[in-house]
Amino acid sequence: MDRRSFIKRMSGLALLSSTSLTYLHAEALREMTDNIHLDWTVRLGQTGLSVPVLAMGTGTIGWNGASNQTRLGMDRFVELAHHAYDIGVRFFDMAEEYGSHPFVAEAIKGLPRKELTLQTKIAGTEKLSEADVLKRIDSFCQVLGTDYLDILLMHCMTSGDWPTKNQPAMKALERAKAEGRVRAVGISCHNIDALRTAAESPWLDVILARLNPFQSHMDGTPDEIREVLSLARDNGKGVIGMKIFGEGKHVKDEERERSLRFALTDSPLHCMTIGFESIAQLDDAVSRIMRIKGEKA
Repeated sequence: MDRRSFIKRMSGLALLSSTSLTYLHAEALREMTDNIHLDWTVRLGQTGLSVPVLAMGTGTIGWNGASNQTRLGMDRFVELAHHAYDIGVRFFDMAEEYGSHPFVAEAIKGLPRKELTLQTKIAGTEKLSEADVLKRIDSFCQVLGTDYLDILLMHCMTSGDWPTKNQPAMKALERAKAEGRVRAVGISCHNIDALRTAAESPWLDVILARLNPFQSHMDGTPDEIREVLSLARDNGKGVIGMKIFGEGKHVKDEERERSLRFALTDSPLHCMTIGFESIAQLDDAVSRIMRIKGEKA
């Protein structure tokens, strides 16, 4: 192992908290080699986007402008994001509610924009005018140093009538998409009625939904959610999973294996976003994902 790789591994271990020590076992340590690389991309529904099967999430326990990822501090976050990029994770999931835009902006400075997928979310859209939403989009792009966003979601829809309540925001997103400032639009769901509406809505391109085999932080049973997401996928929607490890509540070795295998082989998900807090955690997930891919081949 060269000096650069050694420093990365040691940094990853240093970031492990006492509560996440169970996240790293001998098996994961053995898998930490310089050969780790995420070589698995998917077509995201009918969006026209090809994305890695794994996105680096930035919103673990994220609210009020902060998350576990931003609480790492800028230097550690950037190191983690650069390592993600180095091993093939070119998909970054953000939200203004997480306060993660400036962190991702710093991390992607100098990286080829065309290689990246940038997804973010606007909170409180029910109360925003069309002009408000367009100003937010401009602000996001300015902070991130980009001319466009790949995916922009209305954040945290909690009722089945979200299309009625969010008409101004939806018009703004339609306009931004028509102008090329956003490539795909959609919602993140925190309610099964909202999810059912999304699965059949002609307006949206992408759904971000909570799914894991433990029914942890979910909107229904795994079978119920899979049924709705299968319909969404059949209708051409891009389907992205979140809460894959139940927001960090299911991170024992066998739970991580079960969760990733469920997401990749037994669900309608195209891809997933996971919030990592160390290089060790990221390497462990990518190693497992690529092993599962090899078993499917």
